Amino acid sequence: MNFYEMEAFVRLSRELHFGRAASALNMSPSALSRVITRLEDELHTVLLDRSNRQVILTPEGEKFRIFAEQSLSGMKNLKASLEDQDSEEITGTLPLYASVTACYTILPRFIRQLNQRYPKIKISVETGDPAGALASVRDGRCLLAVAAIPEEGLSTMETVVMEHTPLVYAACKNGPYTEVYGSPQDIVSTVPLILPKAGLARKRFDKWTKSRNVHPTIAAETEGNEAILALAQLGLGIGLVPRIVLENGPYKGEFIIHEAGNALGHYDVGFIYKKDLTGTTSQKKLGAAVRNILESM
Repeated sequence: MNFYEMEAFVRLSRELHFGRAASALNMSPSALSRVITRLEDELHTVLLDRSNRQVILTPEGEKFRIFAEQSLSGMKNLKASLEDQDSEEITGTLPLYASVTACYTILPRFIRQLNQRYPKIKISVETGDPAGALASVRDGRCLLAVAAIPEEGLSTMETVVMEHTPLVYAACKNGPYTEVYGSPQDIVSTVPLILPKAGLARKRFDKWTKSRNVHPTIAAETEGNEAILALAQLGLGIGLVPRIVLENGPYKGEFIIHEAGNALGHYDVGFIYKKDLTGTTSQKKLGAAVRNILESM
């Protein structure tokens, strides 16, 4: 366990409400729940009784609350005693790869925590097609990237899933494809499609059409969800995108959603980074700081 986890538990023990405590800690309720689960697993006991939609400290939880408060107080006193000594703050520039969509859906929560905990770390964002995220980290251009994460994971990378969203077809609200009929096979065979050139979504689409012996009608292929939706707005066809793209940012309310059903499955979106910390001492410290934040989300 670490002090951040103890601070989260103490806040929850005061609020006795996951939503309010998570808001105060600038994290999601699900992330706070994972923190509590990790603490309970490490301590081999139940700290909270969550029955009947109430949050109540167990006797063991009360003991741990006292310990956590004393530990946090001790750390605060230690920091105060070192105020007159030089302290080495983590600085540097974090190179990060993200699509435009990720900048308004996934990144805000991470950046808020980064600014709060490591205010001297700057961010350099490279934007581009989501399909390029893996290569940006693998080739060393970026330390961290937002990417679609395959169900089997990525053997050379650590991953932190932030969103679980289905793949859907998007049609312009005022365009010619607001109503489509038939099975998924019928739709992709008769309605013009706008598809990503590469990436996980395209791999799934190609695998599914081949397995069903379906011959899709492809109107356009392009890079990035924003480009797909721009072409869909022109009425060229329906675009294959993760649903999260349509529920956030500038595209909210602009498209009709046609469900793809279970044919293409769901999309896990989150952060990826290399398993091993490499580079200079400062780069390793920067990487460790990023991991500390991701582990708490």
